[in-house]
Amino acid sequence: MIVASETEAGLVVLWVTRDREAALNMALMYAKNSRLQGWWDRVHLLVWGPSADLLAYDREIQDEVAACREAGVEAFACRACAERYGVADKLAGLGLTVLYAGEPLTRYLKDGWKVVSV
Repeated sequence: MIVASETEAGLVVLWVTRDREAALNMALMYAKNSRLQGWWDRVHLLVWGPSADLLAYDREIQDEVAACREAGVEAFACRACAERYGVADKLAGLGLTVLYAGEPLTRYLKDGWKVVSV
């Protein structure tokens, strides 16, 4: 479950694009380095829309998401999106928490988390 609180605001990388270059060279790179460099205490990666389909089938992207998780990034996927692409089980198998994400994204925004979207 996504837990967002005012006392522990952090960064949400909202990854929505199917573009591999944007995924590798912005979304995943920034999420991972934000934890490794200590730029943010908490970093959540939220896989939403076409990025779910890309992640389900691209091994290099899967490896990068695993590296993000190893660095301390918490990874989530929007269940509605994953179900539309037929990849919910694949994403869960990669270790992502798959949940309906509209309400959690709203909580992030209301609780002061910084959100960057790619």
